[in-house]
Amino acid sequence: MASDISKFENDKNHKKEGFFILALGSIGVVFGDIGTSPFYAMRESLSHAKAGVPLDVSVTGVVSLIIWALILIVSVKYVLFLMRADNNGEGGTLALMALAQKFANSSSKLLLFAGMLGAAFFYGDGIITPAVSVLGAIEGLKQAPGIGEALTPYIIIISAAILIGLFLVQSKGTHVVASWFGPITLVWFIALAWLGFLHLFDDPQMRILNAINPLSAIKFLIQDGTVSLVVLGSVFLAVTGAEALYADMGHFGRSPIRAAWFFVAFPCLAINYLGQGAFVIANPEGITDPFWMMVPHYAFWPIIILAGLAAIIASQAVISGAFSVTQQAVQLGLIPRMQITRTSETQSGQIYVGQINTFLLIGVLVLVFSFKTSSALTFAYGMAITGTMLMSTLLAIPVISHIWKWKMWHTIVFFAPFIALDTIFLSAQAIKIPHGAWLPLLLGIIIVTIMATWVKGSQIIAEKTRKDAIPFTSLLQNLNAHPVHKTNGTAIFLTSEPDYAPVALTHNLKHNKVLHEHIALLKIETQEKPRIDDDDRIEITEIANNVHKIIVKYGFMESPNLPKALTLCRKKGLRFDIMSTSFFLGHRTIIASANYGMPLWQDHLFIFLAKNAINATDFFRIPSGRVVELGSQVIV
Repeated sequence: MASDISKFENDKNHKKEGFFILALGSIGVVFGDIGTSPFYAMRESLSHAKAGVPLDVSVTGVVSLIIWALILIVSVKYVLFLMRADNNGEGGTLALMALAQKFANSSSKLLLFAGMLGAAFFYGDGIITPAVSVLGAIEGLKQAPGIGEALTPYIIIISAAILIGLFLVQSKGTHVVASWFGPITLVWFIALAWLGFLHLFDDPQMRILNAINPLSAIKFLIQDGTVSLVVLGSVFLAVTGAEALYADMGHFGRSPIRAAWFFVAFPCLAINYLGQGAFVIANPEGITDPFWMMVPHYAFWPIIILAGLAAIIASQAVISGAFSVTQQAVQLGLIPRMQITRTSETQSGQIYVGQINTFLLIGVLVLVFSFKTSSALTFAYGMAITGTMLMSTLLAIPVISHIWKWKMWHTIVFFAPFIALDTIFLSAQAIKIPHGAWLPLLLGIIIVTIMATWVKGSQIIAEKTRKDAIPFTSLLQNLNAHPVHKTNGTAIFLTSEPDYAPVALTHNLKHNKVLHEHIALLKIETQEKPRIDDDDRIEITEIANNVHKIIVKYGFMESPNLPKALTLCRKKGLRFDIMSTSFFLGHRTIIASANYGMPLWQDHLFIFLAKNAINATDFFRIPSGRVVELGSQVIV
């Protein structure tokens, strides 16, 4: 998902940074998650293979399925096609949703739902990935030479301690250590390839090389019959993290990510899985935990330390991605405003969202102590990832259709194989619902309900405000006919409907019988682009003498800073001192009604969300001493 841990923030920096540096950075941020899949993907896939099938056939078939899943899903679907569907260089579910809505207005509600669902599944991924990655790495202690049995009871405690420490440091920012992510993960991938190559020749007949032939995968699926669907659900674990290629495209660019995948990540993963397969064929007892059992005793401690670091990096990437998705969701109006803190003065991608960090930490610890093993968690893991991938595929269709100038049905036909592939894997995950796959589904339902309630409630308030408001031009005509006292200074009224008189303005007139000498109606717009250039940020229209309409534009990946944006007004010919300006905000008291708008339970949910949203003063960074709030009641 869109990670903010990288110091390589957008395409403008791609020209400044060397191609190698960008590719190295992408190895840590983009491929950290998929680099930890060898801990459990092979183990889980083999554990569900049909009994009675020859071991070499099962192993070769599973490895073939894994390799071809990496080829079809990651290399073809994401690297070659989906990375073409970008929103001004940015990828990810919500970035894609914003762009898809622009190109397919008639289906905007369906696309909005798909975007919500994709984001909801990603939050599920944000909870499950740290738990399964860290547990998968620390479970290697079971194979520790001489002391494995003694350490086994402490695996959960050690994992929980690492995860707690990881979440506690989030508020400090990760930019100091982020520069190490790429080199450490590169060493990890080299170690994966080394381990695989070390055992590639364990089987003298080299039967594992048959896995390169896709017919081995097909033969295995036929022999396993209905059981193969369960195996496919586990095979999918090998491609978890593929969404990161797309989500982090804006941080590194297409070419560095593609180079890192084809020249580092993919060959190292393929060699490791081939090596695991050869090891199991030669050592059937290794089927219980092929990755850790094939680690030589002399290399165990360096490998497990490296594995732990790789798991932490994978977890950090998805945690930071959750912060980034939250920022996008707030800007797109899908969830209430939250306190978004920048942890670096120089790197704009470095953000921290305390509420989300707490939510993730609690969720991760609940999973660790409830499921106890990475094997149990894999049931939930696959469902979260599959759901996100399917939503991305569906959202990409209108975007690709527009970019390639194809008819919609041509694009649908072209994407049909990818949709079918995602659907097959989703069906495979559905079998696991009773065993843990229900978790991301439940979380998805809760998050989509919250988002849908917030969007609908906000629309009701906007419609009611518009209905009760009077056109601003009519108010001006009335004021010209019946002048009121004017005081020195500038008053800025924040409003979502600048063509209508803001409630704060009419209340000020009604109760104080006064207006400021200079008035500005200010609307903040979130654009369908990730970022807005300063030259395009401000739009000023003169409505009357000393009365202006100001529109401040932000991209969905930007955090608003209103005082900073308003300094740009001088370039447009509108001058005022921000510290002698009064900002008028409307404060709404929302009242639930069973006879209007949403169902009563949804009204109460919306009211709860509104009460817990950060106030506009803090969110837009307005000097608190310059703010005047005037209240009104709204029934939803």
